[in-house]
Amino acid sequence: MHPDVEQILLTDEQIAQKVEELAKQLNEAYRGKEVICVSVLKGSAIFFADLVRKLDFCVHFEFMIASSYADSTVSSGILKIKKDIDQPIAGKHILIIEDILDTGNTLFKLKKELLSRRPASLAVCCLLDKPSRRTVEFRPDYVGFTIPDQFVVGYGLDYNENYRHFPYIGVLKPECYKK
Repeated sequence: MHPDVEQILLTDEQIAQKVEELAKQLNEAYRGKEVICVSVLKGSAIFFADLVRKLDFCVHFEFMIASSYADSTVSSGILKIKKDIDQPIAGKHILIIEDILDTGNTLFKLKKELLSRRPASLAVCCLLDKPSRRTVEFRPDYVGFTIPDQFVVGYGLDYNENYRHFPYIGVLKPECYKK
């Protein structure tokens, strides 16, 4: 365990098992369909890669960089799309794959934006859900783990671009982000 991590919240084994479970749910839901899976970078990259390799329906990849956090631990409430998807999505099935649902601001606004492009369907799959922090009404369609209000890093999640590479999800010590 890294010295900046207070405790391991989810082990790599727990994460791998949950990714399997989510893939089974998605395989049932999208059987026989062609789906554009949208990774919200950078945080979801590891989860996205692990999950899509377990899907047995036709999958196309798209990547977005969208955030309402910038370099802070608190959402600004303003969605910034730094990189948009590359193809039109009208009439297509879209699955947004995200690492964590916290305040809901980013996904609420991102979903609204993508729905305005008239997809056939749009669902959201999050590895982590932190409902106690929600500031907008938003529920993902698929959730891996519901977690308490703790600042977590690892498995793609970061603080100021650090800690993404951990194979587990750990609680970051407050002194690391409260400076």
